[in-house]
Amino acid sequence: MMASPPVMSTRSGAIGIFGDLDGLILAIKELKSKGFTNLTVYSPVPRHEIDEVMDQGVSPVRRFTFIGGIIGCLTGFGIGIGMSYDWELIVGGKPINSLLIYVVLGFELTILFGALSTVLGMFLNSRLPKLRLAIGYDPRFSDDKFGVMAMGGPAQVGNAEQIMRAAGAEEVRDV
Repeated sequence: MMASPPVMSTRSGAIGIFGDLDGLILAIKELKSKGFTNLTVYSPVPRHEIDEVMDQGVSPVRRFTFIGGIIGCLTGFGIGIGMSYDWELIVGGKPINSLLIYVVLGFELTILFGALSTVLGMFLNSRLPKLRLAIGYDPRFSDDKFGVMAMGGPAQVGNAEQIMRAAGAEEVRDV
C-alpha cells in the first residue's frame, strides 16, 4: 500500500471586503507594516487616501509623453527640412531652409506624438486590454465596497486574514 502524497495548501492570497474607507486604510497600513508588498486594492471611486497609503510613486507614463513629444518635434522639423531640400524653391532671395517656417509643423507633431504615446504608455502600464476579470475581483467593488487582496504563502495568508478581520472587514476569503 502506497502512502498518499502530503496535501499542499493551495491558498495563495486572501481578499477582504470593506464597507468603509477607514477600515480599508487601516488594513493596508497593517499589511504593509507586516511585510506584505504584493497588495491589490479595489475601489468603486478614486480616493487620494488610498494613493497616499499605497505610496506607489509617480507614474512612468510621463516618460512616454516626453519621448513621444521629442520624436514628434524632430519628425516635424525633419519633414519640413527634408521637403525643402527635395524641392528647392527660392522665393524672394530667402534661404532654402529657414527653420522659422517649420515651427508650426514641429509644434503640431509634438502635440500629436505626445498624446498618442501617452495613450500607448497608459495601455502598456495598466496592462490593458484585460480579457478576463482579475483574480479576486468582486462585482461589489464597482458598486459601493472596497477591497484589498494580499498575496503570499500559506502562513502569510492566515496572518493577512487576521489583520483584515481586525481592521473591520465585512468578509474575508481565500483567493
